[in-house]
Amino acid sequence: MENIVVRTWRGKVIEGVFRAHIAVVNTEGRLLYSVGDPSYTTYWRSSSKPLQALALIESGAADEYHFTEEEIAVTCASHSGEDFHTAAVGSILHKAGLSEDDLQCGAHEIDRSLHRRELAPEQPPQRIHSNCSGKHSGMLTTSKKMGWPTVTYRDPEHPLQRLNRQNLAELSAYPSEDIRIGIDGCGVPVFSMPIQNMAHAFSKLAKPDGLSDERAQALSRLGDAMMTYPHMIAGSRRFDSDLMREADGTVVCKGGAAALHCLGLPDQGIGIAIKIEDMDASIIPPVAMAVLRQLDGLTEEVASRLDGYASFPPVKNTLDEVVGKMEVTLKLDKVS
Repeated sequence: MENIVVRTWRGKVIEGVFRAHIAVVNTEGRLLYSVGDPSYTTYWRSSSKPLQALALIESGAADEYHFTEEEIAVTCASHSGEDFHTAAVGSILHKAGLSEDDLQCGAHEIDRSLHRRELAPEQPPQRIHSNCSGKHSGMLTTSKKMGWPTVTYRDPEHPLQRLNRQNLAELSAYPSEDIRIGIDGCGVPVFSMPIQNMAHAFSKLAKPDGLSDERAQALSRLGDAMMTYPHMIAGSRRFDSDLMREADGTVVCKGGAAALHCLGLPDQGIGIAIKIEDMDASIIPPVAMAVLRQLDGLTEEVASRLDGYASFPPVKNTLDEVVGKMEVTLKLDKVS
């Protein structure tokens, strides 16, 4: 089955291609459309953050510590470390009687141009700036609420990580014993499964049908927080935040490392999982926009406001001359 989704032209010759696997699934778990192999197995990476935050809600930790909906949103985030992100993470930790020292996510460089407060060039990034600090703060506070150790919350055998694995298995209708575990870039366990099952789980985030009232309410709360406060999920000038802001409640989405991207359409009750084979995340926005257009997931007005994400810049040489182009060529195959 054809799974070339982007072609790169230099002059009149195709110089390269990008391949992907895509699955579109409804809340009943039925595969509706696909590209490539919908059973392609990979790691969830950060696309699972909203589903891992389920434990924060169902444990009662979010209510126990009086987290705001914005703070709940940042526990689902891969944020840019902007001031409003770090303020929310700091507030979460403070409300639960924890501190930045309890975070075990490491630190990485941040985009200093996004910060309102001037950061000295020599000031190193802190753990709170990690794009995963929101997830880690949610894991810490859930562990504290449940009386579980907070020092070992990253351990794959920690009660929280076992719970996360079970929750993912239930939401995706994929056997827990078949989930393989790796270690993510931020140090916590990361779980694998076919992208078809990932799409199924995101359909439940978008429209939690067929679940217990408690679980449906928890998923609705997470999805609503993400769509209401999209700036908390990624940040300024980033695809996930801009897409959810413009879609205004009609798309919930979360990207992950290695070019995985999951989306849900509440009105249609479907989930989408996209995996670019060569792990080039720059390919995701135009491909995701093409998928949404083919599924009528965006109105023309919304799509036009996101037009900058729908195509690639021209291929230029060092003289700033246009010498080629990149174009999305995918077509969703309807499953009969």
